[in-house]
Amino acid sequence: MQRRPTDLNIAGAVDLSRLAKPAAAAAPTSTSPYVYDVSEADFEDKVLRRSLQVPVLIDFWADWCGPCKQLSPILERLADEGAGSWELAKVDVDANQSISAQLQIQSIPTVFLALGGRLVPGFQGALPEAQLRQFLEQVLQAAQQAGLPGAEGTPAEPAAPPVPAELLAAEDALAREDYAAAIAEYDALLSREPANAEAQLGRAWAQLLQRAGGLDPQQVLASAAAAPDDVEAQTRAADVEVLSAEIQPAIDRLIGFVKRSAGDDRDRARQHLLELFSVLDPEDERIVSGRRALSNALY
Repeated sequence: MQRRPTDLNIAGAVDLSRLAKPAAAAAPTSTSPYVYDVSEADFEDKVLRRSLQVPVLIDFWADWCGPCKQLSPILERLADEGAGSWELAKVDVDANQSISAQLQIQSIPTVFLALGGRLVPGFQGALPEAQLRQFLEQVLQAAQQAGLPGAEGTPAEPAAPPVPAELLAAEDALAREDYAAAIAEYDALLSREPANAEAQLGRAWAQLLQRAGGLDPQQVLASAAAAPDDVEAQTRAADVEVLSAEIQPAIDRLIGFVKRSAGDDRDRARQHLLELFSVLDPEDERIVSGRRALSNALY
């Protein structure tokens, strides 16, 4: 069951004072002064101590997580909009398993709040922006009541740049797993703004979830193993592998098919792999090497 934002319960705070500290900190991936990556090495300084001055939301994510790719851009945009009234710390659960284990995080995305040096459970899942704004209002109210220096005089609801209505509608549709409706909203936005990167990524993920979200992975993989020359079976298997975080097997599967096929089937496998690349981190070494391997397989 997903945890939704409710009234903040400071009494339920979590103590991470015994967290072991590795030697190195995470390298930043955001240029925003209000959004930063955090590791086990600097969690105490950048989250717990920082939260004595200003509320800090902690976004627990992974690069293979589809809902994370829906939630994180919205949180980052809202952090910029908040202009320092709160900050966003991002924790990669794969690289920081100790923190995830201590907080008993079983699904992602999960968001915690650090306030006054303590951790409070926030919510789980990719919530629509309207609900996120309601949650942030509670956060800022709690910070002001706690007398945090960085929260004094900050607006509870900062002025927001206009967000396309189609994007909000698509996010709502994704939250209720209505992927067809989400795709339709993304298409409507892209017809007006063809270069809208958030809509492009959201549409690609919605399509992937629509194709494979309800499939039985074991059955799909067994069918693919029994039909190695069936492009439909192979692309379907690659989809469920990506959704299961089996990125390299999915890439190897489709590149292998490209190498041993021809004509329309070969082109379909190639195009499908490119679509999968579009929903994954372009800087991931598996994607970089996968693009090289695909080029070699074609030429």
